[in-house]
Amino acid sequence: MATKQRLAMAQWDVFSSTPLEGNSLAVFSDARALSDAQMQLIAKEMNLSETTFICPRDADTERERGVRVRIFTVQEELPFAGHPTLGTAFALRGDTGATEIALELNVGKVPVRFEDAAAQPSFGEMTQIDPAFGIQHDRDAVARATGLRVEDLDSSLPIETVSTGIAYTIVPLKSLAVIQKLRVDLNGAEEYMRKTGGKFFYFVSRETVDPAARLHARMLFYNGEDPATGSAAGCTAAWMVAHGVAESDQRVLIEQGLEMLRPSRIFVRASRRDNRIVNVRVGGNAIEVMRAEIFL
Repeated sequence: MATKQRLAMAQWDVFSSTPLEGNSLAVFSDARALSDAQMQLIAKEMNLSETTFICPRDADTERERGVRVRIFTVQEELPFAGHPTLGTAFALRGDTGATEIALELNVGKVPVRFEDAAAQPSFGEMTQIDPAFGIQHDRDAVARATGLRVEDLDSSLPIETVSTGIAYTIVPLKSLAVIQKLRVDLNGAEEYMRKTGGKFFYFVSRETVDPAARLHARMLFYNGEDPATGSAAGCTAAWMVAHGVAESDQRVLIEQGLEMLRPSRIFVRASRRDNRIVNVRVGGNAIEVMRAEIFL
């Protein structure tokens, strides 16, 4: 009988300090023996928003370039994603008390810094690559593509594509009631994205459930709805500072996942320097909820 390959994994709930909230992430601690095809099949088996695969290297390389990590959805490999980056950094940190963990992703090196306070869960904050602002969109065209009514859109803020490693088109909606009842034509949205250079839509409202939150957010895509989207939140941090929704370097809260009963708390900030938006940071908590092995 052939020997089974045993792969250790842990599941983390990210952007929450409470188990069974936030966005779930499967983290495989040693994927050096896996092919690209196997990683994709395992991610499909996990059936989460994303699964990460750590590929350990020698200590000198990891100190210089970061820990090599690859990120897969059920359908494709991504160059970057927020909650997998944060959750994997928490998994790598373990009980070491490290103040910083750097990951080498397909988009490049991304550091995650940790803050610890007495009687509080650890807080991690990633620094994403500087944002690239794309086009501002016609509201009528976005309404037609998504199946929304143009009057559901917030006309005081632009619909804009921004990337900090993956491009999101940020769509401000006029009220909490509109975003809570959100229904999107995913086929029309995907076709529109292909034509305009975005990857996904990220819908936001300045009306929130938690009065402490600056935005309420939702992200619907081919795998359903995402409970927390850290990459989109980074793009949105840059968009907020660019358009006066948040001040430079002000840490604000984005709430997401409430409609799925997976409440997530995403803390974001970005800096304005000489009319440029830089230093995008996205943070939150994470908690381990499962350990297991997969047999191949």
